[in-house]
Formats: sequence, C-alpha cells, structure tokens
Amino acid sequence: MDQLNEILAMQVGDNTVRNFVVAFVWFIGLFFAFKIFTKVVVKRLDKLAEKTSNNFDDALIDVINNIHWFFYVVLALYFPLMMLALNETAVSWIHGIFVVAFVYEFIRFLMGLIDVGLRSMAKKKGNEDASAFQGIRLVIKIFLWVTGLLLVLSNLGFDITSLVAGLGIGGIAIALAVQNILGDMFSSFSIVFDKPFIVGDYIVIGTDKGVVKKIGLKTTRLETLQGEELIISNKELTSVRLQNFKKMKQRRITFNIGVTYETSAKRLKEIDVLIEKIIKKVKDTEFVRCHFQGFGEFSLNFEVVYFVKSGDYSIFMDKQEEINFAIVDAFGKNKIEMAYPTQTLFVKK
Repeated sequence: MDQLNEILAMQVGDNTVRNFVVAFVWFIGLFFAFKIFTKVVVKRLDKLAEKTSNNFDDALIDVINNIHWFFYVVLALYFPLMMLALNETAVSWIHGIFVVAFVYEFIRFLMGLIDVGLRSMAKKKGNEDASAFQGIRLVIKIFLWVTGLLLVLSNLGFDITSLVAGLGIGGIAIALAVQNILGDMFSSFSIVFDKPFIVGDYIVIGTDKGVVKKIGLKTTRLETLQGEELIISNKELTSVRLQNFKKMKQRRITFNIGVTYETSAKRLKEIDVLIEKIIKKVKDTEFVRCHFQGFGEFSLNFEVVYFVKSGDYSIFMDKQEEINFAIVDAFGKNKIEMAYPTQTLFVKK
C-alpha cells in the first residue's frame, strides 16, 4: 500500500498520478452512464411513447436518438479534464471544443423539435408540404446558426461587438435590397397561418380565378378553368379582396323563367306551385320562393330562388340541370309555353 501511495503521489507536470486516475475513473463512469442512458433509458422511454396517442413524445425520442456519439465523448471528457491542473492554453482548447460540440448538438436538437412542430402545424393547416413552412424553417435555421456562431466566438474570447454591429448594418442593407422578396415571403407566412385559402380551393381575385395548386414562398400558383397555370405574388394575394368558393357551404341560386303573354291567368297562378313541387323533389335543395316578377317586352317573367346544400360547382350544375329538365317536362304537360323574343305586327287596313 505504501508503494501504491507513493506511485499515486508522484507528480506528472502540475498533477499527481492520483489526479489522473480520478479523472480517468470519472471519464469511464460518465461514458458508461451516457451509454446506459442511450441504450436502456431511451429505449424504455421509446416503448412507453409507442403506447401514447400523441406523436410528440415519439418525435422527441427520435431527436434524442439523433444526438451524435462524439458529443457524449466530449461531455464525458470535459468534466474530468477540468478537474486537472492544466495550463491556460490547454484549458482554452478544451473549453473551446466543449462549447463548439455543445452548441452544435443543442442547435441540432432545437431544429429537430422545430421540425416536429412545423410538420404538425402543416398537417393541421391541411398542407403538409407547404413551401411556406420550409421558408419558416430556413429563417429559424439561419437565425439559430448565426446566434450559435456568435456564442462560440464570444466564449473563445473574440470581441464580437463589431461583428454584431456589422451584421446589423449588413442585415438592413440586405433587407432593403430584397424587400419585395421578403414582402412576398412574409405574405406566404400570413397565408399559411391565417389560412384564407389552402391547396385545392377555388378562388377568385378580381378578374382572375382558378384552383390553388401550390403556395410557394414568393408566389401562389393557380390552375384556371381553361387549364393554364396562373402565377400570382403572395403580396398581391394578401392586399386585395379574395373570394374563396371552397368555403361555401351552400349556394343561393336565382333564375328567371318567361312565359308567353297568351298564357291564361289560371295557368299563371299554377306556375308558383308547380315549380315549388319540382324543386322540393330534388335531393339536397331547399326551395325559397317563386314569384310572378313582372311584365317583360315579350314575356311574363317569374323569379325563382332556391339553395343547393353544397358549395361544389359541379353539384350545383347537376341540380340546376335536373330542375330545368323537370320544368320543361312539367310545362309541356300543362301546355305552358315558354317565351322567346318575338314581335307582333298589327296591320291597319
């Protein structure tokens, strides 16, 4: 024991052999503790997460599993080495390597959580591949890595005051140079979060109309009824009035029917009831009214109003077609003639 104590008390530089042994034991202990954490604890947590209904805990376990093994080695080495009496240069290098590894893994960990959050938000918004979410991810990623770089440089002893000032001035200059692009980008964020429309909606902007095919960072692409692609800047979409027909729960339809002046008063009074019966028989429609509206140049005009309980344009046209066929058939059976532009010429002898 005396010989062992003598060996442990031997000086190696500014440390004794005992100091090195204690530091090595700490390193081995921490290294195996991290191994147990990743191989046993995380795996058990993963099994528990599989039993839960939410996906966040599963994603969190995946993020932890993606932590690089090199980070655990650096973490296990850092604290034992800092227990030793080392010169200022060695301490600076060890501290620098630890800061770089810690900031790198911490940013990767945050980005993993942010990706999970953005994917969840995109799914709720109805567009899992929305380009706007990729743009948000890019902005956050740039911010985190720039902040991480400044933090590392600051911990390594560099004066970052002038660098921060330069980044601020450069950022203002870049923002002024690309303000139109940034305007479209932030407009895309507004579209995604406020959700005035999503992919698949049929929208009308002024004289332009079409089905939304893609919401990008700078532009939104529509497919018109004629089949061509219409590209509109996101900034324009958030600064004008926009009609979204996909949000329509039902359609209110108003149409006119004209019958000839030769139609008798008795037949005219029957038309209201006749049309009401026809519309009420059509599924997913709601009759509102039918009135003898007035006297036209060549016809006696009736105004009909009803609802189709769907916003789909194709369904509306199917119902209108069914009603039109039924009206033509009913008018034919009741000998009611529809009017068309005519002129009656009276010749005086």
